Amino acid sequence: MRKPVFVIAYIVALLVGTGVAMGAHHVKTLKGNGTCAKCGLGKTASCQNAIQVKQDGKTVIYYMVANDVAKKFHGNVCQGSKKIKAKGTVAKEGGKMMLTASSISVAE
Repeated sequence: MRKPVFVIAYIVALLVGTGVAMGAHHVKTLKGNGTCAKCGLGKTASCQNAIQVKQDGKTVIYYMVANDVAKKFHGNVCQGSKKIKAKGTVAKEGGKMMLTASSISVAE
């Protein structure tokens, strides 16, 4: 009776571990033009950080999820754009590329 419990626990641990490892592959570092999606781009109804990145000859806009990192940095790009470097996880939501930033800095 104990073996099935251990087998199930092992499978669950394996699946959880695999999910965590797979999520790490979506962490990206983006370099581009940081701006406000409302004030600089006119794309949103309220202020939101965005980064424009050149990819395959096209400009791709990554909208930043409003977490503590993005909120703290917003003053740097709300009234003007700057070259920035942002690191975080990327996902596509509702046709938009979204970045949940873990760090953002002005590029040197």
